[in-house]
Amino acid sequence: MKRGLLVLLGAVWLFAIAATASAQVDYENVDPTGQTITFWHQHTLDRETVLQQIVAAFNSSNPYDITVKAEYQGGYNDIFRKMLPVLGTADAPNIVVAYQNQSATYALGDGVTDMRPLVDSPKWGLSAADKADFFPGFYSADVFPSFGGARYGFPPNRSMEVLYYNIDWLKELRAAGHIGFDGPPATPEQFQQAACAATKNPYSKATTSGAIGYELSIDASRFASWTFAFGGNIFDDAANRFTYDSDAAMQAMTFLQGLFDQKCATIVTENYGDQTDFGAGRTLFTVGSSSGLPFYKSAVDEGAKFPWSVAAIPHTTPDPVMNIYGASVSIPTGHSKEADLASWIFIEYYTSPTVQAQWAKASEYFPVRKSVANELTDYFDANPAYKTAFDLLPYGIAEPPVPGYDFVRDEIASDMAAIMDGAPVAETLKTANATANEILADQLKGLPKN
Repeated sequence: MKRGLLVLLGAVWLFAIAATASAQVDYENVDPTGQTITFWHQHTLDRETVLQQIVAAFNSSNPYDITVKAEYQGGYNDIFRKMLPVLGTADAPNIVVAYQNQSATYALGDGVTDMRPLVDSPKWGLSAADKADFFPGFYSADVFPSFGGARYGFPPNRSMEVLYYNIDWLKELRAAGHIGFDGPPATPEQFQQAACAATKNPYSKATTSGAIGYELSIDASRFASWTFAFGGNIFDDAANRFTYDSDAAMQAMTFLQGLFDQKCATIVTENYGDQTDFGAGRTLFTVGSSSGLPFYKSAVDEGAKFPWSVAAIPHTTPDPVMNIYGASVSIPTGHSKEADLASWIFIEYYTSPTVQAQWAKASEYFPVRKSVANELTDYFDANPAYKTAFDLLPYGIAEPPVPGYDFVRDEIASDMAAIMDGAPVAETLKTANATANEILADQLKGLPKN
């Protein structure tokens, strides 16, 4: 069914493709006054509350009487699937949360606006000083060379895959002689030693029975993060192909499969079950997004109340290699120039220094502007785990921003689960890589010829 959807989308995209990268709209004399803008997002709980506060402040203060309506539409995958049937139509939202690979997929269907004329507009755009204030890697992540340098998104925040660990439990294991190192594990060997020791020696303050060293959430980003940690990548930019069968990927999956064989690791079986078990003191290690910091804090505060922190994923490389990612906000096509300009005016507000500081503190995402980071000293002091993660940003690389990666992710998650269940690593990854590159080839058939 998934491959059938790809074929169907490909048939639609092939006749819908236009040279969007070359299209430049003049917004200088456009009037955005009175526009109502719909913003599809994935935020819940406290983040949604703060986002609504940001939206309300914008609605009451902008001089153009623009009204933004922020609407929760489920998770990233839910939003992606809701977007596909409405690409290029008036039913699409004015602003949508999208990862880079998702906006690339939308671009194949001429379903997302090139934001360069807005960002660079003398009247409405960013100044040179404002542009320089963004972290370069974050600012450039939504510019697509395959689409003639079009900008299909703009970054409001970023996060990173990190290792969450129980400081107190590691100290207990060290004091008892079960592990031979201090602090968080820096290498896969140390990680294995601690995970297996924890499985046999439960945490003294745990609020639930049983113990496990590592709970693995089956996800393509976990696959990428562990592959990065073993010195490899999942994509070859020069060859424009996936490399899920690389030596590093095989080493990473063989290592994880070994933890399962030794009963030192288990798969997360329910949504955020790893957070719950970590908070209860049942699980020593988890790997997940730094955006989960507030949720881990809540889990620990409501659970075993122990000291904890984050660290780099144990690695074979001299320096850590961290998986940095984050959804941006895009402006779908299907609306008037007035609406598109109104959408950009809100995005510019959303990513302004004052609002970024508010958003970073409330969401615990990383800010995208350097000046905001410089203003977070007190916040760093009060949230040392956030500061630890922030300091790892220089070691970051990204997953591939290619169209169809959402479909690839589903395939890789299934293959990853099979490996943890005992499937042969080399054979499984060889097949997985072939499937991933077939999906990519299907998508690339629709690329505009520059």
